[in-house]
Amino acid sequence: MTRTLYLLGAAAPPVLHMAGAVEDAQARGWDVCVGVTPAAAGWLGRDGVAELERVSGHPVRWEPRRPGEGDVWPAADVIAFAPVTANSLNAWALGLTPSWVVGAVVAGVGRRVPMVAMPCVNQVLAAHPQVDRSVAVLREAGARVLYGEGGWVPNRPGEGRPEAFPWGAVLDAVDQEARPGQ
Repeated sequence: MTRTLYLLGAAAPPVLHMAGAVEDAQARGWDVCVGVTPAAAGWLGRDGVAELERVSGHPVRWEPRRPGEGDVWPAADVIAFAPVTANSLNAWALGLTPSWVVGAVVAGVGRRVPMVAMPCVNQVLAAHPQVDRSVAVLREAGARVLYGEGGWVPNRPGEGRPEAFPWGAVLDAVDQEARPGQ
């Protein structure tokens, strides 16, 4: 039985390392569909998007479908939003849909799709009280937010190591969130 993972990412430096996470998820038995915010698509550029499409075997999405257009992806069994920026995290918690990716996770709450998120915020952004509020709201809504002890711990601005983003922890949580029989 094929399990489908939507791996969604926002414009934080680890998004440039998503191809390895796709391959790791596939090795765990997931069919992976990649979606990114428009800003992340810009960071990836044509070559980065093409690489993610090659590795995943699916088109990378960042724009909504046009009216009457069918979905090019199978339905998600689990959604992982990593890296998720403070902007996307806060929009998701508030139910706002400024991008297709954030709209997908907002709808995922209503569809009760198991979801995992790992914010990627530095200490300056994390100091804003809305970040903690958003994490609490998303956890209350059923999302597994890997933030703080045992998850993403904010670093000082400029001291991040995007190549060391804990994709393995994200995928471990995805595996745990999969419904029985998946």
